Amino acid sequence: MKKCFITPILLTAFAVSAQESKEHHIVLKPSKDSTCIKECIQKADWEFRSRFFLMSTINDGILKDDYALASGAGVGMLTRPFHGFQVGISGFFTYNLFSSDLFKPDSLTGQPNRYEVGLFDIENHNNKNDLDRLEELYLKYTLGKNSITIGKINLNTPFFNPQDGRMRPTLEEGVWLSTRESKKLSFSGGWIWDVSPRSTVKWFSLANSLGIYPSGITTKGNKSSYAGNIVGNSGMAIGNIYIHPHENVKINLWDSYLENVMNTAMIEINAEQRKENFKLYEGLMFIRQDAINNGGNINPDKAYIEKGSTSNVISAQAGVKNKKFNSSLNYTHITGDGRYLMPREWGRDPFYTFLPRERNEGFGNVHAIMGKVAFTYILPHTGASIAYGYYRLPDVQDFRLNKYGMPSYHQLNLELNHSFDNVLKGLELRFIAAGKLGQGPTYNNLKYLYNKVNIVNLNVIVDFKI
Repeated sequence: MKKCFITPILLTAFAVSAQESKEHHIVLKPSKDSTCIKECIQKADWEFRSRFFLMSTINDGILKDDYALASGAGVGMLTRPFHGFQVGISGFFTYNLFSSDLFKPDSLTGQPNRYEVGLFDIENHNNKNDLDRLEELYLKYTLGKNSITIGKINLNTPFFNPQDGRMRPTLEEGVWLSTRESKKLSFSGGWIWDVSPRSTVKWFSLANSLGIYPSGITTKGNKSSYAGNIVGNSGMAIGNIYIHPHENVKINLWDSYLENVMNTAMIEINAEQRKENFKLYEGLMFIRQDAINNGGNINPDKAYIEKGSTSNVISAQAGVKNKKFNSSLNYTHITGDGRYLMPREWGRDPFYTFLPRERNEGFGNVHAIMGKVAFTYILPHTGASIAYGYYRLPDVQDFRLNKYGMPSYHQLNLELNHSFDNVLKGLELRFIAAGKLGQGPTYNNLKYLYNKVNIVNLNVIVDFKI
């Protein structure tokens, strides 16, 4: 590894952490019903949030390194209920304070930056200042334990989720229904027609959002050209049935139907056993994915998923936790039937083996094992975690099962976090260091290494919320 923009990061990182699972968006709690429209606006709940994000990626040898510092702030409002109705609105702006030349490709591979560019607008490389976005704008009606929301919303599902590893999360536009029949049974679902992916400032139809991120190659080894070419799609239906048959068992049934492209079904079972001073827990999920019609286009190079293709995924975990620590062992297998696909523009993998800074979407015949230990309080208001994973992927030249030319790899993540109290209450510092070491043949082609393996990615995040 070579010297680069690492010293200021390490100097700043003495007490900070990154927690990929923490959502960075406006979340406001409903209040008591208002007696008039004026009161529901005057006594609305408000939230202010700001973020500073410093990131640097160190590649091996003479491959290009990069760094960037982004800053931004946002505000959100949720009116008090009026006869069950509420209006929510939020927005956020981002600035590029300084960075390396993120949009200059690596001279040896011709490949673009992968990580730091995501702090800004991946569609407009010259836009460093006008990075503002209307995020949430919705109308919600609540009746008892049931609610329906329409507009720009923030979902967290296996198929749409914030994937909060940059400045702003992914957001969706659609209609969403939630019902709760009892403590043992509930339903949620809806129809989504637009999305504003992380690292963008615009809103797109679902079809036009595909291919904003790098699209990889087809199963025949040709460059994928599905960006802007998905036809016959007006949105996606998502449904979830939550079943709590026993105090220690929870079952989630999910299905997503992406019109004229593919259907993805998922079942997840979680169990827990209470002991004297700790809990044992287990999780098991199975995912089945099938192409619909021509996968989005009659031309295979322009289809999102190959006609007639299927994929199957099994993911499992076992762990032990108490108030001070949480330790787990996790395993995922994507079978060799085909690639597991889910647009990276919409969120991250739902697998138990997921670690920040890499994904296993776009691959088949995968074996992944990951162990993690998290300490809630190593010091007052301070937590830490360490995780290691080994991800055995198909050969980089196995085009049928390797969409992005990613070699097998080892990954080690270190995380720290500190939440301030008293006069600095609301301020949180985070740090994450992710290292990836490649394994397996790369055929002396540096494009299989650059920003993929043999790298260290460092992140310092400062969040403030009131």
